Amino acid sequence: MQEIYRFIDDAIEADRQRYTDIADQIWDHPETRFEEFWSAEHLASALESASFTVTRNVGNIPNAFIASFGQGKPVIALLGEYDALAGLSQQAGCAQPTSATPGENGHGCGHNLLGTAAFAAAIAVKKWLEQYGQGGTVRFYGCPGEEGGSGKTFMVREGVFDDVDAALTWHPEAFAGMFNTRTLANIQASWCFKGIAAHAANSPHLGRSALDAVTLMTTGTNFLNEHIIEKARVHYAITNSGGISPNVVQAQAEVLYLIRAPEMTDVQHIYDRVAKIAEGAALMTETTVECRFDKACSSYLPNRTLENAMYHALSHFGTPEWNSEELAFAKQIQATLTPNDRQNSLNNIAATGGENGKAFALRHRETVLANEVAPYAATDNVLAASTDVGDVSWKLPVAQCFSPCFAVGTPLHTWQLVSQGRTSIAHKGMLLAAKTMAATTVNLFIDSGLLQECQQEHQQVTDTQPYHYPIPKNVTPSPLK
Repeated sequence: MQEIYRFIDDAIEADRQRYTDIADQIWDHPETRFEEFWSAEHLASALESASFTVTRNVGNIPNAFIASFGQGKPVIALLGEYDALAGLSQQAGCAQPTSATPGENGHGCGHNLLGTAAFAAAIAVKKWLEQYGQGGTVRFYGCPGEEGGSGKTFMVREGVFDDVDAALTWHPEAFAGMFNTRTLANIQASWCFKGIAAHAANSPHLGRSALDAVTLMTTGTNFLNEHIIEKARVHYAITNSGGISPNVVQAQAEVLYLIRAPEMTDVQHIYDRVAKIAEGAALMTETTVECRFDKACSSYLPNRTLENAMYHALSHFGTPEWNSEELAFAKQIQATLTPNDRQNSLNNIAATGGENGKAFALRHRETVLANEVAPYAATDNVLAASTDVGDVSWKLPVAQCFSPCFAVGTPLHTWQLVSQGRTSIAHKGMLLAAKTMAATTVNLFIDSGLLQECQQEHQQVTDTQPYHYPIPKNVTPSPLK
């Protein structure tokens, strides 16, 4: 593996500036779910120019694409994302909340880095295949709509991963380690109530309030929270309150629910109960209600064999070396964080490494930028978050790592993360992830026994826990509303 590590390191470092430029350009064009037209085409065109065969809008999914190089088996997928979040516009490299375009989109989860690292890994693997490969295919999967859209779940449903042997990806974080915990499955759906408008003072008895129905529904689901399993979550947002005139009985109102639990069977059970509460709210208010199923995703299924291989690569490359300017800026960012922010970041680290992970977290309470790879241990812990990588992981072996792109303590989906996502700190973490994924991909090409072990482990689980697509066939991807 040492020769492979050297080859991958040289290949990625040779194009370092190109990759950081691409990440920054995507950061400059933040686009939300299923509207990533510029970002998707930017990556697809660059891969096409690098002699990859590109298929756009795969599965009739907007801005989803596959770029392939090589031939035959095995087929290894590198998963890339490039969607941003609404309302998180922020000036880069600034340690205070500042935006030239307040309220606009921003890369609050580092997906400008996520997609670019997978892109860089694909290019490096292509170079290895050209020089040493005797067969095999590397694919970059352009995956839109991870944030609130479950793009990969739609892609799995449409069969675009059916011939893939294994997949790798990563996520930007404040530390280097493995994404080796289970995650929460979820369903997202909205309930739209329709009533009858009336003058709220002169003839309220003639009206039927859709807003009252939404209020009753949210009250009912809040009471439901006491009667669901401990690790389940029921979130909601009132997306349409009916209007801004209090002297009108509101004729329409809508509420969006996100329901999470460790297993999809639990999510489905809670979803069915929420639907009954909606029906009850409509009955009490003499309104009508319609449910619109938005999206869903399954829990993440770790593959310990593939994780171990990826962890060896991550440990070989190690954490980046940080210069004094980077450390100084990271300290400025940390000064804006609360003690709870830092503790939550350390808890996330601890959850991935068993008892050694807890010791690691204690050791790094004062760390500014990660300077050590976190220990790895197989764990039954469940991360209180969701990812559409979960559905891919139930179809084939998947492993994913974390790489340090932000100051320790930086929460996801914040202005602090957006600010750091276009800095040399983020670039260094991104390239570490690219090297880790590329080296692991090559390892899968040259070690058929490793791939076979990964697939056997996967089959042992899915034989007893078969996968079911969580999104109905009639539901299609939709942009953020």
